[in-house]
Parts: sequence; C-alpha cells; structure tokens
Amino acid sequence: MIDEIGHLAGRVAVVGSGMAGLMAALTLAPQPVVLLTRAGLGQGSSSGWAQGGMAASLADDDSADLHLADTLAAGDGLCDPAIAASILRRAGLAVAALERYGVRFDQAEGDGYALGLEAAHCRRRILHVAGDGSGAAIVKALVAAVLKTSSITILPHTDVRRILNEDGAVAGLLCATSRGPAVLRTSRVVLATGGLGGLYEATTNPLGNFGQGIMLAARAGAVLSDMEFVQFHPTALDSSRRPLGLISEAVRGEGAILVNERGNRFLAGEPGAELAPRDVVARAIGMEIARGGRVFLDARRAAGSRFASRFPTIAALCREAGIDPSGELIPVRPAAHYHMGGVATNASGRSSVEGLWVVGEAACTGLHGANRLASNSLLEAAVMGMQVAHDVASTPAAEVAAIAAAVLPVPPDPSAIRPIASRHLGVLRNAGSINTAIASLLPLVESEGTAADPAVVALLIGVFASLRDESRGAHARTDFPLKLPNATRRRMSLAEALQVARSTVSQPFARIA
Repeated sequence: MIDEIGHLAGRVAVVGSGMAGLMAALTLAPQPVVLLTRAGLGQGSSSGWAQGGMAASLADDDSADLHLADTLAAGDGLCDPAIAASILRRAGLAVAALERYGVRFDQAEGDGYALGLEAAHCRRRILHVAGDGSGAAIVKALVAAVLKTSSITILPHTDVRRILNEDGAVAGLLCATSRGPAVLRTSRVVLATGGLGGLYEATTNPLGNFGQGIMLAARAGAVLSDMEFVQFHPTALDSSRRPLGLISEAVRGEGAILVNERGNRFLAGEPGAELAPRDVVARAIGMEIARGGRVFLDARRAAGSRFASRFPTIAALCREAGIDPSGELIPVRPAAHYHMGGVATNASGRSSVEGLWVVGEAACTGLHGANRLASNSLLEAAVMGMQVAHDVASTPAAEVAAIAAAVLPVPPDPSAIRPIASRHLGVLRNAGSINTAIASLLPLVESEGTAADPAVVALLIGVFASLRDESRGAHARTDFPLKLPNATRRRMSLAEALQVARSTVSQPFARIA
C-alpha cells in the first residue's frame, strides 16, 4: 500500500539538499516548501566535498567580463554566452546571500577576501571557506539556516523514485521512505539532485550519485542536453580509497607541478602548463597512464612545510594513504568529477516539462559548455538556486487530483554500470567502445532490474557521445581527434535516445543525425 503525504500536498517540493537545493528552499521562504533528501540534510551531496571554492569576480583588477571570457574559453564553443553572462554577473548577489545565511569566506591578511587562482582563470577570483573545506563549510551554514526556517519541512531518508505526470505536467512524486512507499502530490518540483560520478569506478563524487535527477526528468519526458560531456578531474589521489580523494586544482594554483614516473614535466610545453583547462590536463595524464606510466603531483617546492596548513583536508587524505606531501610525490589519476550536460533548462531553470525546474549539476543551463571552468559550479548552484526560487514563487500552484495507484520501482544499484561506463565512456573514447557501451546498456534500460535507472543515464551519455564525431572539451575521441569548425549543441528526449540506441545495436555502423 502506498501512503499519501496528504498534509504536505500542494507545497513546492525541492529534491536534494546540496548547495543548489538548500539555496532554492531558503530563497522561497516564507512560501511553504517540502525538502526531500535521500540521506540526512546536507549529506550525500557533492557540494559538501568541494575543496576549490567558488569563483566570483570581486577583485579590483577583475570583472564579470573577464570571468566570462575565461568561462567561454574553457567551454570550448558550447557555452550559452547570454546565460553565462547572466549567472557570472550575479556573483556579488550570491556572495551577499550566502553571507546572510552565515557563510564566512576566508579573508586576506590586510583587507577583503582571500582570493585563490585556479586553472584557466586569468585572475585570482576563487573564494574559500575554511581553506580547502569550502563546500562542507558552506553546506553546514546553509543547513543551519534551513533548520531555523519554519516554512521548510524536511523529509530526510526519502528517495524519490519517479515524477508522476498528469496530461504532461508534474502531478507528484513517488518516493521510498523509512515507513514504506509514499506519494507527495504537487504541481511544482525543483530537482537539485547533483551529478553522476557514481556511474564510474574512479570518481570523486559520492558513490550513490548516479544522475538520479537526470533519470527522473528523462523518464518524465524532459529534454536532455549535451550529455556526453563528463568532466574528469585530472588529479584525484591514486589510492585504494573509494570514492577517490580529490587533490584540488588550488594545489597547482599554488605552484605544484605534474611529473611522470621518469621525472619528466610532461605538460611544460602546453599553454598554461599545469593550469591548462581540465580537459587538456586530464587527457595528458590519461595518455601517460595508457602507455603504462604513472603520474605524480610535486608540491614539495611550491608548498613544502606549509602544505598541511594551506590544504588541511588534502593533507589528511594523503596521510590516510601513507603519503607526506611536504616531502613526497603525490600519485594522481583522472576521475569522474562533474557533468556539464543534464536536463535542458532555460534562464529560469525551467525544464521542458510543465512544473519541473532543475538546478545545479543535474541541469544544463549552458554556463559550462563542453568543459566547466574551475569553481564555477558552486557559483551556478547559488545563483540558479535563487533564480529558480524566484520563478517558482511567481508560478501559482495547479490543482492536482488524487493520484492513481503506482508501483514503486526497485532500489537502484549502479554497480553493474560502473565497469561499462569506466571502460567505454571514459577520458578517451572511440566508436567501437561507445557502441559496445550502448549495446551493453540498452538491455539493462529495458529491464525492470536494479540497474535500469542508472543504465538510463549511462545510455544517454553513450548515445550523445556516439553522435559527436569530434573531440571537444571533455569529450575526446581517438577516432575523431580534431574539432569541427562549427560548435553545435544537441538536445533530445529519452525516447529519441532509445531510438538511436536501438538503431545502433541493430545496425552498428548506421548513424542517425
């Protein structure tokens, strides 16, 4: 029997309690909001693991235009310039809002914010909180603010399994709770469910994050965009730990260099060297590993004895692996870190499904393009969390009738997907590996097993990747190493992607434009 959460019916439902979801819920106050989170409040999200901080052009020698130029360059031709400019120009408003909610950004010794430098930024513009513990500190402050906000009702340990539709519009959420299946009737849903790194064996994300929001929206009929662009962070700590510990770009920003097992600084001739865009660095490291080599981050000269005080979180990860970064090389490797694609949204975070907004990593706004500029993700989460809230608040609730009986899907398990995605949809791709992934994933999608929901997301990556016959940003193909002269974005629904997948399986060499 499925219980109906009747006393909360009609309220705005925010799914996810990372930075984007928390900001949306707080900005909606005093409008009543239901905040549904799979784990505890603020737990299990990538936001809390962010080390690098939040990009914001606040320095006297900086501007939103300079920040935009860096973002567009990193995005490799696929950013939406208008959307990107709109988000970046609201950085000051986002910082002010976060400070009102209790976030305390690190200050310089003299006056003003302590601003760090990261790859592909032309200025020092990275705000931190508690050094390299920025994400955890920001989420902690926002959680405290949510707990003080009486208009927000929290439903922890509630796993949303499906978005319910009525005449093509949102009608409610089908959930698994500690008391059993439950339905929340609502005509307004904000998905803020984070990324999909849990589809890969080597990831810096929570292992349970397989792209739930993308799956929910896709199954509800939403249009997806640019799903092939998975960013692999170049420098995850190469250890037995799962998920892998992240060695923030900020370490390279302070002067650390990358060397192979022979001691060669293999990025020395690349424009920007170690601070080249992430896709460039990740591919270079990937090629070193593919030839059988190893790669290390050398911070001995750059930080030395200051390493532990400057990067306490990273130092603790290294100690756990038996490494002293002040005097030893740090072994690193690429790992799935961030997804630039996702549910296609407009400037207000609206998806193609009436009553469904998507924000944060689950969304594809057009800010990141083919390759996210470092530390733009927290900024997007804050700015778009507020923007979505304003748009939702201006949208009246629709009447939602009683929902017919629904069957709760089985709990999702991405473990069967990880070997497929890791081997065939990783840093370096080709037609053979992509088609193998599609052929392996399609039967899982069409099943009703525990792998079906994660397989939907991985299949979308594979289908989008199969249609991009070039190397651009985070999508690198060894069979199409060059970039096409015209940059094009692609959008399609799950139904359209399944059509492409079935055609690929039945005619491996056929192509559907």
